[in-house]
Amino acid sequence: MQGRNVAWATTLGDGTPVVVRHSRHGGALAGLTRDLFLAPSRAPRELDAALRLQAAGVRTATVIGYAVYRAFGPFCRADVATALIDGADLPATLATHRDAIARQAISDAVARLNSALWSAGAHHPDLNAKNIMIARRHDTFEAWVIDVDRVSFHAPRDASIAARNVARLIHSLHKWQASQQLSIAPDDLLRMGSFGQSRVEIPPR
Repeated sequence: MQGRNVAWATTLGDGTPVVVRHSRHGGALAGLTRDLFLAPSRAPRELDAALRLQAAGVRTATVIGYAVYRAFGPFCRADVATALIDGADLPATLATHRDAIARQAISDAVARLNSALWSAGAHHPDLNAKNIMIARRHDTFEAWVIDVDRVSFHAPRDASIAARNVARLIHSLHKWQASQQLSIAPDDLLRMGSFGQSRVEIPPR
């Protein structure tokens, strides 16, 4: 499976489909740090964050398990296995659903996810469009957050946390609009930043 990095899909003995990812750094230093982490890596943090998010009602992939391998000195490498989400990432979903009604339903699903993160006080510093998965359930859409190893937790319903999450996501969507010719209506962006009766200000493009 090809995303920012390669992942592998397999099936457990009980039929559970899983995705196995080799942990790698992102960002400007990725070429230097590659897949080396200070022990015990981010894998235990991903498990803890996923359990805490799920307990708070946030849809995120279940961590099936992880493995940590010693590299040298204080460094290690890690693999993480999560339950497969039967869906596609947000840009791919928007690209295949172009009618206004479907786009509104997808945007509303993202808004519900953002609202759940806000209620949990969860800040996802890498809440880019590829880290939101959209699954179709009968006549509705569900939004799931993935790659939660860097999620931090703060006071529930902190407005600044909601603003930071939404700003990161909208910045990512603007980049997709510019580089991949992905069309997103301004109203749909506004929907993604809506929380009940309040609305997070959408950063300008």
